[in-house]
Amino acid sequence: MPAVQVIVGATPIVNGDAKAAGDITVVNEHLAFALAVQSAAPYGVPRGALIDLAPVTDGRIGRDRVVFADFIPDHWSAWPNTYQHVDIVDRGPARAVIRTTRDWGKVTIVTTYTLEANSDRIEIRATMTNDGPARLAGLLSGLTLWPNSGFLFGVPGLQGVAEGKADAALADRVVAYDADWAIALHAPYFNHVGDGSKDMYLLHTLEAGESRVFDGWLQVKSSGDLAPIVRAEIEQGSLESGSVHGTVRGRDGAVIEHPVVVVEKAGKPYAWVLGHDGEYEITLPRSRYVLYATAENYSQSRKMAVKVSLRSAQARDFRDLERPGQLRFAVADSRNGRPLDARIVVTQGQKPVAEFLGRTTFFTELDHVGSVDVSIAPGNYVFNVSSGGGFLGGNRQIKATVAPGGTVALNVAMTRLFDPTTEGWYSADLHHHSDQAEAVTPPADLARSQLAAGLDLLFVSDHDSTANHRALQAIADRRGIPFIPAVELSASWGHFNAYPWGLGQSLDVDTSVATVDEILSEARRKGARVVQVNHPFIPYGYLTSVAAGVAPGGFSPRFDLLEINASAPEDDDKVLHALWDFWNAGHRYYLGAGTDTHDVWNFESGEVRTFAHVDGTVSAAAFADSLRAGHAYVTRGPLVFPSVMFGEQRRVRPGESFNLDFDLKSVDGVKSVRLICAGVVLENRSFAGPQETHVEFPLSTQLSTWYSLIVEDTRGRKAYTDPIWIDAVSAPSMR
Repeated sequence: MPAVQVIVGATPIVNGDAKAAGDITVVNEHLAFALAVQSAAPYGVPRGALIDLAPVTDGRIGRDRVVFADFIPDHWSAWPNTYQHVDIVDRGPARAVIRTTRDWGKVTIVTTYTLEANSDRIEIRATMTNDGPARLAGLLSGLTLWPNSGFLFGVPGLQGVAEGKADAALADRVVAYDADWAIALHAPYFNHVGDGSKDMYLLHTLEAGESRVFDGWLQVKSSGDLAPIVRAEIEQGSLESGSVHGTVRGRDGAVIEHPVVVVEKAGKPYAWVLGHDGEYEITLPRSRYVLYATAENYSQSRKMAVKVSLRSAQARDFRDLERPGQLRFAVADSRNGRPLDARIVVTQGQKPVAEFLGRTTFFTELDHVGSVDVSIAPGNYVFNVSSGGGFLGGNRQIKATVAPGGTVALNVAMTRLFDPTTEGWYSADLHHHSDQAEAVTPPADLARSQLAAGLDLLFVSDHDSTANHRALQAIADRRGIPFIPAVELSASWGHFNAYPWGLGQSLDVDTSVATVDEILSEARRKGARVVQVNHPFIPYGYLTSVAAGVAPGGFSPRFDLLEINASAPEDDDKVLHALWDFWNAGHRYYLGAGTDTHDVWNFESGEVRTFAHVDGTVSAAAFADSLRAGHAYVTRGPLVFPSVMFGEQRRVRPGESFNLDFDLKSVDGVKSVRLICAGVVLENRSFAGPQETHVEFPLSTQLSTWYSLIVEDTRGRKAYTDPIWIDAVSAPSMR
């Protein structure tokens, strides 16, 4: 007989994070979910959140597929919280109901989770009540779905929209999935998306004393088939519908055992159905659609239009799929034939909507440097091949035609223009995730991506986790390069990268309740020479939270670097001006940079990076010490080589002339350089785009001050340097 079970204690969900004695798991025939009652929730969110969710197949609970799937009150801003209560309202067996009550400032948030016997969905109702005296305007509130693996199929019509209005949405769902599972968040209230559809928001105002209800549901399936998700949408909305069915075969007449039929609406991907033994069927809301068939590494069929009307049942057969082909890449240095690590991206050619059907980004192997073999759909392609691209050398566009069942060998010669290591400059991406929390990059792929970017040290900084430190250290040892183990200490009001962290040492502070000084003290206890304030001005950035008065402990001076973050380029000027203010006050905080990459197939490692100067053997400790001393700069492309080291202090007589000169290099050509003095642009020089140039600035000053550079290339990419300190004294010692 169908039944729901409530389990108190460590969750039985495979790889689940709710491991404490007081945590709660709810299970039925189709799914299991767990709430963090005593375990810490991720990202510093208060306890009481849904942190584990898995399909149940043939009575067996599967692997956890989410890091977080719950309600947040206002985007990913700080969550000031003083209490949380979790109550079991109904234990089953017909229905289980769990209620969580938490505060967010002056707002009370009550969230109920309901699971019926034999249901594939968790019904979630969140009620926000403003108990304070002030209206709260411009809130982005709603349910979120942050998977810890697989892929994400964004809100139909909004794929590719990172943040913004949902006016173009074709449905009210987002789906996390892989070939053997799918989790859909249905949010009929939403009018905005965030984080590439992982957040389903309502933009609203909550008046003093007002309450607002958010109803949504999580649907869990043990297959990557979206047909049941569309069918549930139809049932929930009582939509008029009809069906489409048919067969799928190859051009040679062979049955395609596991076809995928993709459905487009208004020219946008809408859903897909997984077929079996060459047959498929899907029910769709009344509308006009276009369908095409494909399969893993197969070509796509021609497209067919269909008009679905009430209770219609139409046939669309596909007969023209072509078999997979094979590509073999060999990437080498054009000057000496030495194999190079490389990133290879399909820029033109077939790109599967259902991403388990085939990758569009590839990396050369760790042990067979410069080589990779891939299965791929037949057709005409253009590949972008990069090895240190944009920094050390240019990219190459390679064309190839792959025949059905054929093999194409491509030998790609790359030209490295620059090698900063010969002058003691080494680079790292100082904010990078592997496959912990919501990140989906296994350690080996992280290493392949960072090596392909031409970075000189491997780096990882997972949220409150050291799980992959030892795996990456082993890879680094095998490849003979240094590795910097780090942790991203993740409170709701700010994130901090601490490194080098003691290899594999666990985190002994609860970032969801700790103060800033407790977090920073933990970093130092675990050996960190550097604490970097990550994305300081985003909604939950540390400096944003300090300004809003919601960072426990307020401002602490015990950090070392402020980050330039690739995912928040609009904040570059804010970070620079904050540092300039610190430098003007004599505080020696310096620059760091990282991409915050979670998925190396869709985002590029090292797109922004930090170069540090190291005398002698480069190591994690030596690199960190150079960063802390200011012997560094950050860049999205241009390279900078100073005659006087950044971070050093030079003594001059007041009014005495002195020179600062720099060698500037850029794959795309130098466009301009700005000399900054005490936060003011002292000089701005333009260039005609040379790949290498030398600049010299004749200077004098009556007062102690500092100078730094902003260098821009012809593509608008910039480098920002740490300062050179000038000490104007009456009796200098020149050097």
